[in-house]
Amino acid sequence: MQSLVYFKALADETRLRLLNLLLLREFNVAELMEILDMGQSRVSRHLRILSDSALVRSRKDGLWAFYAPAEEGEGRRFLTAVGYLLEGEPFASDRRRAEEAAAAGRRRKRRFFDALAEDWEEMKRSIIGSLDLGAEIIARLPACRAAADLGCGTGDLLPLLETRAETVIGVDSSPRMLDLAAQRLTAASGKGLELRLGEIEHLPLRDREVDWAVISMVLHHLPEPRTGLIETGRACRRGLILVELARHQDESLRSRFGDHWLGFERRQLETWLIEAGFTVSESRTYALKKNLTALLYTARNT
Repeated sequence: MQSLVYFKALADETRLRLLNLLLLREFNVAELMEILDMGQSRVSRHLRILSDSALVRSRKDGLWAFYAPAEEGEGRRFLTAVGYLLEGEPFASDRRRAEEAAAAGRRRKRRFFDALAEDWEEMKRSIIGSLDLGAEIIARLPACRAAADLGCGTGDLLPLLETRAETVIGVDSSPRMLDLAAQRLTAASGKGLELRLGEIEHLPLRDREVDWAVISMVLHHLPEPRTGLIETGRACRRGLILVELARHQDESLRSRFGDHWLGFERRQLETWLIEAGFTVSESRTYALKKNLTALLYTARNT
């Protein structure tokens, strides 16, 4: 009797607290240990029980494992039915700690990229090599009223986007990256260019403010790339040009470049694009250095 399996799996306060957190978003073991102030063996044991019951699923990404609630089937139906029971204390306290931990993580990430800003262009070339990624993007961007580079870094794409759009908006979460982008724009004397500080998961853009958006080699830095694509779908009216790393196993990119994900499977990206309201009209692959592969998508907002 499957319902008995579910109820047994949740007959423990720690597992209820874990499930409460996982219903917020995906977490790895280290993050859950920090929020709950518990040891690894305890957290892992309870996650295994939840996984064995099919209420929770796990995802391997290199050496890391991430956990999230069941997305479909009987397990999802059960969680939907009982989720309201997790609205009181101590669950609210755990959610507050999770938000505090996420905010602290964003601050650490911001400091990380601020420190790399001066060397960012050279670091990107060590991965991209001789591929003229800007030319590939611009060749697919139609003339439009407004375009945005989301995760613009030091702004190398912004002058190129200005050749296609009357107004160009660059968004990045690193103040130092935006400082360098501003210097580049001053040198280029761009008059239709604007820089905004913000995160792709919470874009500083109004609904349908831009016609086209570009997200180039950025999603793998985000804890919640699916949320970033959904936000992009909200903010852009006509379409998106997305460039991302294909799935790989180079763990060194986490420490060197601040990567959160070791690239993505095609099906994963395409599913997220559909969920964000896009229809893929073109996809291409490009060989990069270090045995990496870039995936390029042109997608129309439906």
